[in-house]
Amino acid sequence: MAHTHQLDVTQIPPKLKHPTIFEHFDALQEGDSFSILNDHDPKPLYYQLLAERGDTFTWEYKQQGPQWWEVEIGKKKVNKSLTVGQIAATDQRKAEVLQRLGIDFCCHGNHSLDEACKAAGVDVEEVKRALAEAEHLPVDRLHRFDEWELDFLADYIVNIHHRYVSETAPILKDLSEKVAQRHGANHPELLKIAQDTAALMAEMLSHQVKEERILFPFIKEMVKAKSEHKPFQHPPFGSIENPINMMVMDHDEAARLIKAIHTASKNYTLPEDACESYRLLYLKLEEFENDLYQHIHLENNILFPKAIALEEENRQTVA
Repeated sequence: MAHTHQLDVTQIPPKLKHPTIFEHFDALQEGDSFSILNDHDPKPLYYQLLAERGDTFTWEYKQQGPQWWEVEIGKKKVNKSLTVGQIAATDQRKAEVLQRLGIDFCCHGNHSLDEACKAAGVDVEEVKRALAEAEHLPVDRLHRFDEWELDFLADYIVNIHHRYVSETAPILKDLSEKVAQRHGANHPELLKIAQDTAALMAEMLSHQVKEERILFPFIKEMVKAKSEHKPFQHPPFGSIENPINMMVMDHDEAARLIKAIHTASKNYTLPEDACESYRLLYLKLEEFENDLYQHIHLENNILFPKAIALEEENRQTVA
């Protein structure tokens, strides 16, 4: 690995330290590195890099106190170790490619690209080519979710995805019951679809209440504490990983239910005798599935890892 230069971060204003370091890292070529010199252990930076750049960097202490800390930060030559969740989190264009090809980067976002392609039954080389082609598409600057502040991202999830669930849940529940009653005799899969739809709607409505009352307010408090340089207040539930683990379990259950609906409906394929209500049901279910996976992706792959990193950074700062 080629060492390039040293950055003395003690000479940089506090608010600009991490942005400046990120600029230096992003400007590196694969295989190159630079070192930072600091008057305290920059461990919080490690967690922020991990949350925002994934497993794309190396971190090696050259000096560890008592007066100076020097760390060499390098950009890895290859990104084969990136998970599909990290690939999707850092580039919305690639997230759309993965979704189009049926790669699960939401509930199984911790899988490598090879593992995810094998599970989906698609050729990994074909996926790699599609991901490479996506890099030449225009960048959607409005939806660089990985660059948003966590409090803003939490509000976005509430205003867009939670609101959509709240408005759509009663419609889908009633519609699935209506269609099952009318067509269930000839299409018994509709009875199971109605049952799973009711369970899915109840799961999601309960899930987002827990997020809005417990998890998201605490994330906002962490962001506020950092921006105002205030002491970190430990939550009553211990580490933020505790409620996050519960939310991930909710996501797994929601994904299980929507996959069961997807399978029972044969990918929302309508029979010849489908009425307008039948058509509307499948249309709305497919729409709900797409929104659900985006919802889970934003939380599992972006909001939750960054919230965990921010909590650790706050703890390190106070310590």
